[in-house]
Amino acid sequence: MQRSYKLYQVDAFAEGVFSGNPAAVVPLESWLPDETLAAIAEENNLSETAFFVPVEPGCYHLRWFTPTFEIDLCGHATLASAWVVFNELRFTGARIRFESKSGPLFVEKDGDMLALDFPSWPPERVEVTQAMTRAFGAEPLEAWAGRDLLCVFANEDVIRTMQPDHAAFHTLPYVCNIASAQGRAGGEYDFVSRVFCPEVGIPEDPVTGSAHSLLTPFWAARLGKTKLNACQASKRGGRLFCELKGDRVRMAGRAALYMRGEIMLEGE
Repeated sequence: MQRSYKLYQVDAFAEGVFSGNPAAVVPLESWLPDETLAAIAEENNLSETAFFVPVEPGCYHLRWFTPTFEIDLCGHATLASAWVVFNELRFTGARIRFESKSGPLFVEKDGDMLALDFPSWPPERVEVTQAMTRAFGAEPLEAWAGRDLLCVFANEDVIRTMQPDHAAFHTLPYVCNIASAQGRAGGEYDFVSRVFCPEVGIPEDPVTGSAHSLLTPFWAARLGKTKLNACQASKRGGRLFCELKGDRVRMAGRAALYMRGEIMLEGE
């Protein structure tokens, strides 16, 4: 028997289609086998495909898959999922709760944006290594790490012109490898970043919400402010409005629907 499932592709942290980070979103009534979820994500070949199942009104169990494995936290696909719940599933409440491998996550409306409530992941300082310099193609001033690696560079221009050695990132034991610098004096951004994740099948991620769970507490401490305008300086580009709120990070951004479709599966 053939069954169909709705699929949406949403550009998250975007000012419109063809910007920000595209995510596939697949609402489900109950979980499909993990191997089917992984196969759908591989077929979509986007940085993440999000799947969610309703728990109760306004609450969903949410999972994210890259083309190669299930990841424990993903910001842009959470934003995309919330956009689908609000706009396609017509949820009329003001706040959505997602249960996830990283604990409860919340998304609420903020004018024409959606705001994520995520855990804060302050990094620990680590030694700068030659492997880091080789991978990023530039020598970091500092290195900090948690689940992800954060390397701090001299200025915004270094980030924007960086030409990394993607293969060299496989020698580093992190999910995401983040290059970041303070924004230009008098510019519109407090900090800029780029994020490389070839270990999980994403050479450069266009916009990475989970990386800002680390970047926000780092730059809040460094700059002495809790509200920060951030730019992920990938080719597509993305803008995030971040705020450190105790042990949580608030990230707000816009989203745009690119595609509605159906997945056709046999024998499900």
